[in-house]
Amino acid sequence: MSEVKSELALFAGDRRLLIAVIAALGLTALLVFAVSQSVLLALVYLAGTAVMVLAASSAARLGEAPAAELKRSADWSVTVAALEGQDSSVAITDRANRLVCASPLFTRTFGVEAAPPKMAPDTNATDKLARLARNAWRDGEAHGEEPIDGAGAQWSVDVRRAGAGADHLVWRFERVAAGEESPTLEIDLAGPLGAMLSRAGIEAAIAGPDGIIRHVSAGFAERAAGDPKATLAGQEFVSFLRVDERDRILFAREGRAGTPQTLIDVPLGEPPLNTGSASDAQPDPNAGAALMLLVDSGVGIGSGWDGTAHAGVAQLEGLLGQLPLGLAMTDRDGRFLFGNDAFLRAVGREQSKLPAFPTDLVVREDKGPLSDAVRRHGRGPATSGDMAVRLNARPEEPVSIGLAGVRGLGEGAVLLSLVDSAEENQLKRQVAQATKMQAVGQLAGGVAHDFNNVLTAIIGTCDLMLLRHTPGDSDYDDIQQIRANSNRAAALTRQLLAFSRQQTLRPEILQLPDVVSEVSPLIKRLLGEGIDYHVQHDRNLGAVRADPQQLEQVIMNLAVNARDAIHTRQAKAQRRPGDARSGKDRAGRIALRTRSIAADQVVKMGSEILPASDYTVLIVEDDGGGIPPDILPKLFEPFFTTKEQGKGTGLGLSTVYGIVKQSGGFIFADNVTDAAGNVRGAQFSMYLPVHRGEVPQRRKEPKAPQSSSDWPGGGRILLVEDEDMVRAVAERALARAGYEVTACPGGEEGLEAIEAGGGFDLVVSDVVMPGMDGPAMVRAIRREHPAIPVVFMSGYAEEALRKDIDIPRMHFIPKPFSVAAITDKVASVMREAKEGENA
Repeated sequence: MSEVKSELALFAGDRRLLIAVIAALGLTALLVFAVSQSVLLALVYLAGTAVMVLAASSAARLGEAPAAELKRSADWSVTVAALEGQDSSVAITDRANRLVCASPLFTRTFGVEAAPPKMAPDTNATDKLARLARNAWRDGEAHGEEPIDGAGAQWSVDVRRAGAGADHLVWRFERVAAGEESPTLEIDLAGPLGAMLSRAGIEAAIAGPDGIIRHVSAGFAERAAGDPKATLAGQEFVSFLRVDERDRILFAREGRAGTPQTLIDVPLGEPPLNTGSASDAQPDPNAGAALMLLVDSGVGIGSGWDGTAHAGVAQLEGLLGQLPLGLAMTDRDGRFLFGNDAFLRAVGREQSKLPAFPTDLVVREDKGPLSDAVRRHGRGPATSGDMAVRLNARPEEPVSIGLAGVRGLGEGAVLLSLVDSAEENQLKRQVAQATKMQAVGQLAGGVAHDFNNVLTAIIGTCDLMLLRHTPGDSDYDDIQQIRANSNRAAALTRQLLAFSRQQTLRPEILQLPDVVSEVSPLIKRLLGEGIDYHVQHDRNLGAVRADPQQLEQVIMNLAVNARDAIHTRQAKAQRRPGDARSGKDRAGRIALRTRSIAADQVVKMGSEILPASDYTVLIVEDDGGGIPPDILPKLFEPFFTTKEQGKGTGLGLSTVYGIVKQSGGFIFADNVTDAAGNVRGAQFSMYLPVHRGEVPQRRKEPKAPQSSSDWPGGGRILLVEDEDMVRAVAERALARAGYEVTACPGGEEGLEAIEAGGGFDLVVSDVVMPGMDGPAMVRAIRREHPAIPVVFMSGYAEEALRKDIDIPRMHFIPKPFSVAAITDKVASVMREAKEGENA
């Protein structure tokens, strides 16, 4: 209604102004007529003046409309009200990158001092945010993940262009969840904890390593800025404090009228320890952040806060006991006054009380340095720091303990802080072990591939030599011996490929008891009469998906290892006088058991490695004396063995590990103890996930390959292989079988032979070659000759190559191969191609 009245008032004023202008024009026109005595001149003057007045009035009105529109568009009250309920950080900037509107969560998190993209302390992050802004202005939207808050935290950033004239950017920030929350993030100063501290006369704030405030309690905000709802995030902590001539700390806003404060600096996070390798250091993103406690000097007067009574420390114990950080307090002599539950858990004292001194918690070598540090912080100026120590509970894992000297708390002189990092260190060890096994596996796979090339040349050359010798010749037996040893080496390379998970598996849907029953007769023969063999199966076992032949190899390897452990224990017992068994006694016992483990049982196990799912478990247990603790971490590494020289290659358990992991399962080794706690034997547990879905028909046995003698046709073959010896063996073998062979040392040469007009019937090529590799060459050939068949030779697994290459109508022959194997394979592919043409 007021707007209507305003419009009417403006209209009335404009009408009076118009009447005045018309009257002035009339009088002026009469004056011109009186002077010039010309009616025409007076009319021309009157018309020209009227046109000029109307043009000026129109221009003024046109200028008022955008100004009014701009005035209306500058009202962000509706947008602010809409953002009040948002649970994410939202900010709106204009063309000049000025912050025009923000959600409350954005203000609490980042403050209002700087708008995107100039809000990040890191220069690289600022550049990335600026790039997102440019992309959003150009494309309408942009997205990225950047570290913004200076603590290493990742934020998902979404930027969109918006507004009637597309002249604003809407920024949305979502924190990317980290793998493991820091204790810093669990301290909610804006909640009941901050209110409780304020009621006790303690104001709290969390500051980053650069002294910038991240969170404050409502009491701190009220005393520092006069507004309990102020976040103060992004501002310097020291800017709200001042020191008087007596070195007393005061709130700057209160000045001399305020009460002096005692500042307690509680370090948060865990700084990286010197572990000897810079690459192993995993810095805590909150290293350097601190919990700042300002204790009013008037708190607890008469009860010991500024005296020597223990009541003040008892009150502080009740307050700090609510924090998730491990905190403890000592007096000036280094005696413990108290420790909260988190501190007791961190030092492994959940079930007992704290000792008299902090030095009683660490190993002997660290007692002296820790004692000196506590004494220095307790009797010198109020300082803080940290040091690496080794606890008696975990002497192999250094931990960082923070020390802060405090004053004005009576007996309390040094505040100790410690974060329970046992689970974090365990996770780091598991990640390091998995990374090491993966690196060793890649190395083993590469070594196996190179050995396969060498063995192909040796086996092929032996085959060609045997064609010129007959049994009874002087060299025949020697050549056969070379070939037999080469086949043994080929078996070792297959084990390396199994460990590196690069072998070819043919998985089926099967039941573990069926596989155990198939291999049990052979196990009994290997164990002999002196070892008791026991099998027990659980009911309602779920089906698993695995290669039955490879599972049989896993069970055989575990059983043979158990047998060797029993024999080793028996040999040691016989060497001890009076401890030998009689010949009728059993040497030992090996048990194979299958179990069904549900997902909820896996969760109760609390394993950091085993995902929650349904599993069928195969357990192989023996009473061979167990595995030494120092050997357990190395058990599945290749070429690691505890057997005597010449009695083991060290690839048995590494092959087991590779087969199980390639089948999607997990395997664990542990010791078994008796009722008295003595180690009785070892136990290997293999977890295979239960297969869900339709059970396919059992795979038919592959047909035996037809002999090369069944193919009478011959043909032209392009042979491409970069290894000279392998190329020479394959060329001689195929030429002897009646094929016309063109051999090339690389993919470029093979492509040139095709382009030269050679009408080839088949391409036989290696996969990995310098320059142009086999798949790239075949793709170029198929563009001109789409129907030509291809046979790839490689020492890697067929399944992995098919996934990487993805070329239709390709065939595969694994290295090392014999002369008969390659000629039979080529004949089979040529026959198949001929039948396809006739069809």
